[in-house]
Amino acid sequence: MKENNGLAEGPDGLVYTARLPLSSATLNYIADLMRGRLKKIRSRWRALPAGKIAGIVLAVLRCDHRPGDLADGNGVHRTTVSRWVREVVGLLATRAPRLDRALRKIARKGGGMILLDGSLIHTRRRTGADNRPNYSGKHKCHGLLVIALTDDRGRLVRISAVRPGRTSEVTACRHDKLTAHLRAAGLGAIADLGFIGLDDGPPDADPAVITGYKAARNRPLTRGQKLSNKALAAVRAPVEHGFAYLKNSPI
Repeated sequence: MKENNGLAEGPDGLVYTARLPLSSATLNYIADLMRGRLKKIRSRWRALPAGKIAGIVLAVLRCDHRPGDLADGNGVHRTTVSRWVREVVGLLATRAPRLDRALRKIARKGGGMILLDGSLIHTRRRTGADNRPNYSGKHKCHGLLVIALTDDRGRLVRISAVRPGRTSEVTACRHDKLTAHLRAAGLGAIADLGFIGLDDGPPDADPAVITGYKAARNRPLTRGQKLSNKALAAVRAPVEHGFAYLKNSPI
């Protein structure tokens, strides 16, 4: 009997279609950004239309499809798909609101406080020294840290730039000079115990960041401190809902 060790799908492979869990508004938004970019740089030609490029980029960003597989199915090179992804990410990043403008917008609407929290976005574990800073000792996995600001109803106001997973939340906020921007806008922030020590203002100044009380080994919490932590946790609940919606939103 002659053995046949060839590929079952043949030399050219198989091409299949898949459904993205995204709305058409998202696709059109990315496509419009691409069209505006092409018009700005006066580029008259791309290997695929802007709408098709947007679908490929969203497949990489949303479903983590490999650029090489998408490239083969659309008749382009893998590096072309990777370049499209970087280009769209850059276009989206330029439209992110600045921290001071986002806080002033909340203040103009009559808000007096914001909700502050951080989250680790899990990433793949890759080899090499460049990926070592992405390991979070707190979460015991690789990822990127983001800091989010929401209003009192959990609606997203701003997301910070991503930082390596080993970065602490306090360090990330200090790098963005968050407390200075809060005081300039006349706002306060409510955060969890991970942000203790962030507010380094003078003793006689009003706190810009309000956190709960943290128990020590030889100093348990009093009944009043426990009640205060419980009240702050209830106020902070919307920011957790905002993060959950951000990570699982179908749009």
